[in-house]
Amino acid sequence: MLKVGIDIGGTKIAGGVVDAGGRIVDKLRVDTPTDTVELATAVIDMANHFIGAHDIGAVGVAAAGFIDKDRATVIHAPNIAWHDEPLKATLEAGLRLPVTIENDANAAGWAEFRFGAGRDVDHMVMLTMGTGVGGAVVLSGELYRGGHGIAGELGHMRFTRDGRPCGCGQNGCLEQYASGRALQREANDIADAGGIGAALAALRDEKGKISGPAVSRLVLAGDPGAIEALRRVATALGEACGGFQAVLDPELFVIGGGVAQLGEDLLGPVRIAYETSLPGYGDRPTASFAIAELGNDAGLIGVADLATAPGEA
Repeated sequence: MLKVGIDIGGTKIAGGVVDAGGRIVDKLRVDTPTDTVELATAVIDMANHFIGAHDIGAVGVAAAGFIDKDRATVIHAPNIAWHDEPLKATLEAGLRLPVTIENDANAAGWAEFRFGAGRDVDHMVMLTMGTGVGGAVVLSGELYRGGHGIAGELGHMRFTRDGRPCGCGQNGCLEQYASGRALQREANDIADAGGIGAALAALRDEKGKISGPAVSRLVLAGDPGAIEALRRVATALGEACGGFQAVLDPELFVIGGGVAQLGEDLLGPVRIAYETSLPGYGDRPTASFAIAELGNDAGLIGVADLATAPGEA
């Protein structure tokens, strides 16, 4: 059965038609409108485009934010002016099919569990290192959503007491220390200090900042300043994973997002920090680490697979 998956991002809406094996058979991208009414219309138009061209059984829509336990209402969204937004009802009013709403990190994690790096395990945690840190938890083959539907916000675990302010309104959240934005911050700090930061400082733009891709290029070139910036971010992530292991005991951590493109350069220091922070290390089983396989398509693939067609359980 074919299903539509639509992933609403801050700048682009990515949609696709996905088959039962997680393969995308048709795909479309449009810019994300800033107006919420226009945004809903854009999602409806995209879904109807696919429905008109294919035999579609259901539609899934992924968005950043807190989704209620009925997968119908966006309780809060960090980048869109949605507060208790009845998105499922709004979209179903413009479509001929049932709609499932899901958090974007959950959708991406589910895609990796079903069709990507986690397809051979039953217990998996995914962490995405982008502008922030997204999380998804799969336990015993089921996506864990918690009592209110909003579990898995691993990037907002309090990592440092009285730490850096976070966009969620708290201080010291993990995403302030282990995200792509955190990598840029560490790189700028190292550049300010001179010494090993000379190559980083030379890459500053007209605003005096160093871009994430620029840091990544220096990491791959073996620059000591960039490697140190990555080590700091990877250490924060690895230490957090030690805590997640104590609570969730996954078999596998899957790391996605832009920083994950650094592959083993990232995972090496993550594993070291994980091992040294793991309770009972040396006397207990440990998790494996892998880089996500599905890239930017994971969200639309996962939410399509989660969408429920008439007659399905």
